[in-house]
Amino acid sequence: MATLFDPGGSRGFVRVAVERGVDRYPEGLTYSVPSHLGPLAVGDRVRVPLGRTDTPTPGYVIEMCDAAGLDPARIKPVSERDAVGALPGQLLELARWISNYYCTPIGMTLSTITPAAVKRQVGLVTRTMIDVPAPEGEPVCVAPKQRQVLEVLRSLPPAERPIELRTLAGLAGLRTTGPIRRLLDKGLLTGTRRSVVEASWIEQALDRTIPATLTPGQQQIIGDVARELAAGFSAHLLFGVTGSGKTEVYIRLIEQVVAAGGVAIVLVPEIALTPQTGGRLIGRFPRHRVAVQHSGLTAAQRHQQWAMVADGTADIVLGARSAIFAPVPDGRLGLIVVDEEHDGSYKQDQAPRYHGRDVAVRRAQLAGCPVVLGSATPSIESWFNATVRRSYRLHRLPERVPGLRVPRVIVVDFAAERRRRTDRRVHLIGPTLETATADTLRAGGQVLMLLNRRGYANYIACPDHRCGWLMCCDDCDATMVYHLDRRLPTGGYLQCHHCEAQQRLPRSCPACGRNVTTFGLGTQRVEEELHRKFPELVAGDSMVRVDSDSMHGARDFHSVLGRFATGEIRLLLGTQMIAKGLDFPRIQLVGVINADTAIHLPDFRATERTFQLVSQVAGRCGRGGTPGRVIVQTFQPDAPVIRLAADHDYEGFATGELAERRRCELPPYTRMARIVVRDPDYGRCREAARRLADSLRGLAGGTPSIRVRGPAPCPIARIAGRHRHQVELFANTAAGLQTLLSAARRDGLIRPGAAMAVDVDPIALL
Repeated sequence: MATLFDPGGSRGFVRVAVERGVDRYPEGLTYSVPSHLGPLAVGDRVRVPLGRTDTPTPGYVIEMCDAAGLDPARIKPVSERDAVGALPGQLLELARWISNYYCTPIGMTLSTITPAAVKRQVGLVTRTMIDVPAPEGEPVCVAPKQRQVLEVLRSLPPAERPIELRTLAGLAGLRTTGPIRRLLDKGLLTGTRRSVVEASWIEQALDRTIPATLTPGQQQIIGDVARELAAGFSAHLLFGVTGSGKTEVYIRLIEQVVAAGGVAIVLVPEIALTPQTGGRLIGRFPRHRVAVQHSGLTAAQRHQQWAMVADGTADIVLGARSAIFAPVPDGRLGLIVVDEEHDGSYKQDQAPRYHGRDVAVRRAQLAGCPVVLGSATPSIESWFNATVRRSYRLHRLPERVPGLRVPRVIVVDFAAERRRRTDRRVHLIGPTLETATADTLRAGGQVLMLLNRRGYANYIACPDHRCGWLMCCDDCDATMVYHLDRRLPTGGYLQCHHCEAQQRLPRSCPACGRNVTTFGLGTQRVEEELHRKFPELVAGDSMVRVDSDSMHGARDFHSVLGRFATGEIRLLLGTQMIAKGLDFPRIQLVGVINADTAIHLPDFRATERTFQLVSQVAGRCGRGGTPGRVIVQTFQPDAPVIRLAADHDYEGFATGELAERRRCELPPYTRMARIVVRDPDYGRCREAARRLADSLRGLAGGTPSIRVRGPAPCPIARIAGRHRHQVELFANTAAGLQTLLSAARRDGLIRPGAAMAVDVDPIALL
């Protein structure tokens, strides 16, 4: 039984969004504010009693209210104020929008916005800060070491005082803090306690290069966007080929923002891009603080960088998608840049399933500032907004900056390449790419190789086709992937890339007893073949593999990219994380091992992703004095998407893709939501999905502008032991889709959680 509360000592009432999956009360739960807590404000983080057991639960104050219609004596009090500072008002409004648009409880949304390291106060320490009181004559009875402390402290400029106790001892040449503490006891120094967040930091190479001149296109775009900086919200799509100088446009706009006292947020899609982009920003803005935010930092580093933004000392915020939630004080946000805006990494794959690019546009609207979306291969949605709806302003940079030349792209028929081989071994690197690699290494150039599939082999099977046994995950409808690990007796292990389950490689087929075979491809297998063909390349030294198996944190990315920049690493092999944004002038050859890995996936965005991946990795080449070469291996050399990517013809691809999407009534001509029902029992899963689809059709009421498709099994029909059925919603407008989803939430038809996932504007349909 919950304890009743005497409201006599209350300072009023607040609505709190608790950090739980509570979707029945989107307006929050009502609590009273005890007098001893002092006044609370919207955005404060608090702890409140929840449920019959009064479980202490964190949450955020989202509204000040009264207790009209409620018995004040039965309203529970807020337990305590949390040490985490209040969220800015604009960030709180952004959380409300995300909660409504992406169908996620407001408490879960707010929990996502604030990093766990901030909530746990990781790295927070209390320091004693020392200063000199107003002078009242020369002190007497002061020992020489104490006098030395006073002289050092008085010599410091006002901006450097007060100073931390141990730092002052070091400046005064003291081995202990005893002389300083005795001065404090005498009242000759003042000491205050200050809480600060401390964390070690990663050194990174700075790039202070400033182009001698800007191209006319860059000047035009900078001028056009700069005129909008003080005019309120505006959205801009910067469509520039790789190497056209988009980053320099961003930097020049940021210069104007910080000069006016504003803050700029810069988003990049991958953690791998933050070292290089961070080095350029820090190098170009030595008098301004650049805060870095992404999941690759340690907990203390994340807290430190968050605190720097919250207290107003950071002028630029750089990071992956979560950096859009940087707690920039209200009124200071002046510009948001989303680099490589097309990238799928901006989409969160867990609730709230927000898209960082779209959230950036909404945050810019709330802040009344411009947002610039940049890409050499814009998403079809952004291209549609710029060329059809014209809600974005389109800016073009069609040519590379002077000194950079577009690389020559060679499309290779890999089936024909395989026929050129005389031996029977499997070769993932064809003769054309092998010869080009040897020539490039001999000439002192660097090589970038892409295969968007990690591991060694993605099929483990019986060699007898009459048997037909194939190694699949016990809990997923997917094949296991073989990963090399020389430390194991079998030389490796099997892993499911969907549920992450691992097991040993079986020695023989469980059906017929024959020795199993591993075939297929992955980055480890390519690495092994490269070592065999080019023994002068040493794995981990002059040749490095970059994928989620080999890179375990920000330090790994910093180290590898730094070594590649110096030329120590001659060949870089990796997945899509190396396909975008990297700018290294010595890359003379780019090899795409297999351009077909995603082209036949059961997803209407498969061709778009294929075009973007091939085009983006090709853009890493030719950033020095010579144009370089790109060799694309494919089994479908005549596929339109491959040919258009090889010709750098984005506009031709986008025109054809939009026509196909319009014919099929697919996004961006419609708006889409996908609801996945999950259950360990197949029958229950199918029945729950059927009831959901029928109920949604009833809510839609036969409206022709809304379509309910399904239920149907998902392309991957079982993951982690749960069967999966999907129901897809299509509407002509975002408002129509949101109306249906809101009604379904109100009626309890959709309840995001373990049994149901709601994905608005999905980008992956597997």
